[in-house]
Order: sequence, then structure tokens, then C-alpha cells
Amino acid sequence: MQGIEGKLRTLIDAEAIAARVKELGAQITAAHQGQDVVVICVLKGSILFCADLVRQIDLPLTIEFLGLRSYEDGTETSGVVQITSDLTKPIEGKDVIVVEDIVDTGLTMQYLLENLETRRPRSVKLASLLHKPARTRVPVTIDYLGFTVDDVFVIGYGLDYAQRYRNLPFIGVLSP
Repeated sequence: MQGIEGKLRTLIDAEAIAARVKELGAQITAAHQGQDVVVICVLKGSILFCADLVRQIDLPLTIEFLGLRSYEDGTETSGVVQITSDLTKPIEGKDVIVVEDIVDTGLTMQYLLENLETRRPRSVKLASLLHKPARTRVPVTIDYLGFTVDDVFVIGYGLDYAQRYRNLPFIGVLSP
């Protein structure tokens, strides 16, 4: 990608992502037979993962979008979670699968999961493309996990740096 050559190394290539997303879709399909499933895509970083994942889930489902922000334009969480865009339909009595790009400190996801529980869904499960356990401050159960990564700042496949690089087809590490 123009302007970042030499500063970017591939961490997880597109083929590995596609294979893992297919496996996760099969796991979700097997675990949620006969359920009224709502997939909640956490914007903006999860959009590519969610789009690919739902195409691998062989179940009738609905998709909702929810915007959260805990990062401004940097690489460190602000610690304050904001809902920037809320669900358009109720989830009461539904089986919810939250699709997230990355769980690192756990603070944002803990906030979201607690918020969703107040809406009285039948169940809530979490699918995360990435987990960064070295940064965990609050443990969160990830029911469907793509990959575990080291404590590096990752971009691509939906993840950004200052709203850029989401369109990379792989997960990369951007060097300073």
C-alpha cells in the first residue's frame, strides 16, 4: 500500500484469515442450530471480519450494527467507552453473537457485554478475530476466537491506525 512500504510486516496473511473464518463459521453453525440468532457487528473495525463470517454461517440470522469507541486517533485506549451508534431492533429473547475485531484490555468488551445483558437476550456469545492477552485488564470470555497475537499494534482487515489501513486484506504490524 502506497506510503507504508518498509514500515509494514504481515502478521497473519489473507489465506490464514479466510481459513480460520471458515472454521469459526462452521463452529457457530453447529452451536446455534434452531436458535433465533442476531449477529451484532461492532463498528468500525469488525466490518470485514463480520461480513466474511456471516457468509460462513449456515443459519437464518439477522445482522445489527453497533458503534463503539474507546480509542481516539492513537494507539492507546482512552479508557472511556462511548456508544456511537446503537442497535435498531430489540434483542430480547434472541441468541446474540457479538462480532469484534480485537479484545485487548477487555474494558470495552466488558462494557458492551454488560450493556447488552440489560436488554434481556436469551444468550450472548462473543466472536473476536484477535485476542491480545498481554494487555488484559479485565478477563472476557471469547467463545469464538480467530487468533491470539502478541502485544503489537495491528492494522488491516478492518483494524485501523487513525482511521486508515482498514482495507488491507491481511493483518499487519506497522513499525514506527
